[in-house]
Amino acid sequence: MVSPDIARTVVGIIGNIISLFLFMSPVPTFVRIWKKGSVEQYSPIPYLATLVNCLVWTLYGLPMVHPGSILVVTINGSGTAIECVYIILFLIFSDKKKRLKVVLVVLVEIIFIAVLTVLTLTLAHTHKRRSTVVGTICILFNIMMYASPLAVMKLVITTKSVEFMPFFLSLASLANGIAWTTYALIRFDPFITIPNGLGTLFGVAQLILYATYYKSTKRMMAERKGKEVNLSEVQVVDGEEPKKIAAQNGHV
Repeated sequence: MVSPDIARTVVGIIGNIISLFLFMSPVPTFVRIWKKGSVEQYSPIPYLATLVNCLVWTLYGLPMVHPGSILVVTINGSGTAIECVYIILFLIFSDKKKRLKVVLVVLVEIIFIAVLTVLTLTLAHTHKRRSTVVGTICILFNIMMYASPLAVMKLVITTKSVEFMPFFLSLASLANGIAWTTYALIRFDPFITIPNGLGTLFGVAQLILYATYYKSTKRMMAERKGKEVNLSEVQVVDGEEPKKIAAQNGHV
């Protein structure tokens, strides 16, 4: 029979792999930014929010705060490094005004983590107290992170379209929630269970929405494509009435 510690480690490694995939999901966005040479209308908020979230969870997983959580440190440490790369690229390709705002937010986040670390290690003298303080803050930050999927779900319901809710990203989010919830339940950790349990519920809800609106999305996209084709067949010539171009023989 497999011991709980081995099972927890295996599940934690799976969770690390899935989480890494999720951290890498914005890569196509930054490839586009790199090619365009501009951040255009993209917002830095998701990357700044993920950075501070990863920093807090890294602190939580440290041996002096919550022993036996090295896999929490590995994935959130990796996430911190990845988000730093995204933010650096954002700084390179943004204008001076945006750049200043991003730098200020990053400085505030670093100061916050530094103060939290010092206060936790100096004022809380047991692992239980340290875990409670940092774990509670982790839950609060995770709940704030759920604003993004909630906004996407609202958009899907409003437009009756899942065009802007990628299936595989929703599936990966569900798998991530299940993996980390299982990890936390094997050796019960409420601070990991609560946010990832909520994440699992949101993942299920997203897939239900996807199944509900998949057909209507296909129909809407087909109709839009049809309209685009019809518009491409119309030509305006020197202020005259639009004339339809005959596709068969090229005559007007």
